[in-house]
Formats: sequence, C-alpha cells, structure tokens
Amino acid sequence: MRRPEGFDEAPPQPVPPQDSPHGSARVPLGERLRRLRSTSRPGPDSQRAGSEVDGLSANDADTRAQAAPMVQRDAPAASSRRTGDPSAGSNLPTEPIPVIDPAAQPAAASAGRTAEAQSAGADAREHAEAPPTAAEPAAGSRQHPLAPGERAERRAARALRRAERARRRYERAEVRRFTRRSRRRRIVGITVGGVFAALVGAVALAVFSPLFALKTITIEGTQRIDQAALHDALEPHLGTPLAMLDHSTLRDDLSAFPLIRSFVTETLPPDTLVVRIVEREPIAAIATADGFQLVDPAGVGVLSSEAPVEGMPVVDLRGQSTDSVAFRSVVEVLLAAPPELRGRIVEVVAASKDDVTLVLDGIGQTVVWGSAEESALKARVLARLIATVEPGRAGEFDVSAPTIAIFRPA
Repeated sequence: MRRPEGFDEAPPQPVPPQDSPHGSARVPLGERLRRLRSTSRPGPDSQRAGSEVDGLSANDADTRAQAAPMVQRDAPAASSRRTGDPSAGSNLPTEPIPVIDPAAQPAAASAGRTAEAQSAGADAREHAEAPPTAAEPAAGSRQHPLAPGERAERRAARALRRAERARRRYERAEVRRFTRRSRRRRIVGITVGGVFAALVGAVALAVFSPLFALKTITIEGTQRIDQAALHDALEPHLGTPLAMLDHSTLRDDLSAFPLIRSFVTETLPPDTLVVRIVEREPIAAIATADGFQLVDPAGVGVLSSEAPVEGMPVVDLRGQSTDSVAFRSVVEVLLAAPPELRGRIVEVVAASKDDVTLVLDGIGQTVVWGSAEESALKARVLARLIATVEPGRAGEFDVSAPTIAIFRPA
C-alpha cells in the first residue's frame, strides 16, 4: 500500500526564542512573527491556515500535539529514503501506520501556528512590561536628539575651527604686513645704497677723470708782482685733477715771492684754479749800504731803492735789526698815527722800545713819543696840540705822558 505523500516529513517545529544581542532583552513581537513565517513550510492551504491562526481553538492545538509524535517517528525513514541508503528498508517500522485524513492536516498546522502565536503574544507582553533597553539605530532611521554633552563637544569643535580660521587669517595678515615692512626697508636700503654709490662714483669721477683736470690758472690782487713769473711758478700743476691739488706745494712755490703777504686758492670746476694774493705793503724804509730797503710791518723787505721814497719814513734803529723790540715799537707807533700825521713823518729814531722820536717835515718840528703804550691816545692828543700851535713854528711836542702833553718852542 502506498504511503500518502506529505506524511513522510516531520512538521515544522516552533522556533525556540533566542537570546537578544543586548543581554536579557526579548526579541520584539514583529521579529518573532517574521521568523515564524520564514520557517513554516508553504503549502496550498498556507494562506488559509495563516488566516485561521487567530480562530484556532484549544481542541485543534491538542490534535496537532497528538499528531506530532507520529510524524517525528516516521522522519528517520523518510530521511533515509531521500538519501538513498540501501538499508533504508530495514529501518522501516513494522507497526501499522496510522492514516490521518489530509483534511485534518491544515487543522494540525493551524494548531501549531496557534501555539506559536500564543507564545509570541506572551513574549510581546513580557517585552512590553520589561524596562526599555538601549538599542543601536538601524540604517536610515532618524537619529535621536543629541545629549547635552555631545552638543557641548560639537560647539567646542566649531569654536576651535573658527579659532583656527581666525589664526590663519591673522598669520596671513602678519605675513603681508611683514612683507610690506621688509619691502619698504629693502627699498630704503636700495635707495641709500644707490645714493652712496652715486656719490662714490661722482668723487671718483672728480678725482680721476681728465674732465676735471687743471687747465686754467687765474691770479688776482697783484700790483708790484710780475704775473708772468707767478704763472711760470705754478705751471707744473697744470693737468692735475682739481681734487688732487697739493696746496702745500702751492704754498712752497709762492713763498719764493717776498711781496706776497698771503694768498687764497679757489677751485672752479671743471678746470680752473683762482689764486687771490695779498701783497706786502711797505711801512718804512731802512738805510742800507746799497741805499734804502722798504720793509713791511713784519720787517720783510719789499723793495730796494737807491734814494729815499717819498711818503716813506726812514727808520734809524741805532744799529739794531728789524727783529728787535725797538723796531716793533716803531711799527706800533706808525700804525697808530692818523694818515695826515703819517704823511708828515720823514724820520723815526728808536734808541730803545721806550724812546721813540718822530721827525716831521717843515721847519724842524719833532715829537717825543716815548713807548708804544697808549699810542692811540697819544695820536689824538698830538693832533689837538698841533692845532694850537702856529703853523710853521719850530719846536718839540712831548706826548710821552698824554695827560700832560706840552709844546716846547725852539
């Protein structure tokens, strides 16, 4: 007798509850129902059985419980037959096989599903009564609001980023400012260096360039000195750059002319030298063996003459030289005398520095001057005293003591 199909396999067993990955928390009801649907064997009456899960009675559950042991007993034989084991026939049971009406199969399946549903409902009630536990959010689900600590951390992170941006901006500004300052210092340095280089170049050009070489010599202030002789003396300096002229050499060349009292040189670029000369002015004549020599206040001979020169007094030093103290006293007296009086002096006799006598032109008038002290006062007193005396009257004017000056007629 052929076994009815569909009874050689054990009916699906209810999936035992599994431990939650979060500890003692139970699996939610929706998850358990999803697992129940995935483990149930599909059949032609599966949709109808699923719709009847809620309407199963306690009798249907008992019927499924009674049929389950018989199906499990036949499960090994069916497994051996499917795998092709040769000894599968020996394992067949010899007891009579109870025949179950196929119409009762949906009822048994419905009873099993009812038990699973009741168990799932109990688990759902326990899960609802249990305290909620934290679970990881599924992908794509909405995030819960952040905790205050996380918000503070995010605010701190944003503040840190703003500070970093501000620091970078400040650093860039400082770099630009330092760059501008460096550029300004560099420009100033280049300008100063350029000016210094230009000055050095100008000095070098003035010193070594032939454009500034001496080509023209101009002499001014001479009356008794021969200018041709002066040009001949200064000719070796021609061709020398103006900046390299040796003024000590110029002084040595001009010292050969005794009539030159002093001189001043001036360079006029690009090639001219101006020499301004102050000649010596004779103040008196000194008798010599060859005639008369005109001397200046320094006692330097200016000119020589065989005869006395008009308007130039002759100095008698009683055998003393022009380097003596008596000659210096004579010079002081002559320089202090007014011009109208100096033109009338024809002779000066100086035996010593305190004994100076002047001889005036005319009918033999003389002036006892004494020393060179208070020469200016003596000159004023002498002018008044001469005005009180009749013109052409011979005599002696004594101003050696200017406060008691007197006239002694001859």
